[in-house]
Amino acid sequence: MVRGVIFDLWQTLARWPEQKSAELRRAWSQSLDVPSDRLHALWTEADFYRLRETGPIATAIEALAELLDVEVELEEVVAQRVELTREALVPVEGAVQTLRELRRRGVATGLVSNCTEEVALVWEDTAFAGLFDVAVFSATVGFLKPDPRIYRLALDGLGLDGRECLFVGDGANDELEGARRLGMTPVLVHPDGDPPPWDGLAAWSGLRVSTIPQVLDLVS
Repeated sequence: MVRGVIFDLWQTLARWPEQKSAELRRAWSQSLDVPSDRLHALWTEADFYRLRETGPIATAIEALAELLDVEVELEEVVAQRVELTREALVPVEGAVQTLRELRRRGVATGLVSNCTEEVALVWEDTAFAGLFDVAVFSATVGFLKPDPRIYRLALDGLGLDGRECLFVGDGANDELEGARRLGMTPVLVHPDGDPPPWDGLAAWSGLRVSTIPQVLDLVS
């Protein structure tokens, strides 16, 4: 029996605005007089990814500026990123209704997200506020999926064993197999007709939904 459903955030319950993010990055690179492709390459490099997603965003920005040997208007950049995140945290179609229906059925709801600090900073101002029994953000706990510790924080917060839970996500960061290793049943979110978004998912043989409301069909 499914007693809890734990969701991923980005590209599962909300879509990251790639175009607006790229525009902000270009504006930032111009203000620093640094080529946009170099800024992007450094910002998305593995060590910086871990730094920006497991701690304060200001720390990552300062580290990047030091590496580039440039000065940065830290408060301005952080404020711009916070506003972009606030605008981006819009639930995909059916997400809010699904979360409310799960709760009506007595099924616990959790969130485990690899994300920068801005998500936690604006979370209570978004449509997601109050819809989860527990929400775990990598930037505030210091762990990234698929580290088992980040899943355990959610499971412990729900008071459930992994075998009682579904984990629903788009498959980034090996999150589905990470959830499976803790006993959860992973569910891939993959819209019909779209190519597999991440390596290793083309042969996915586990549970799959194309929309968030379909999760309700998996909960008895």
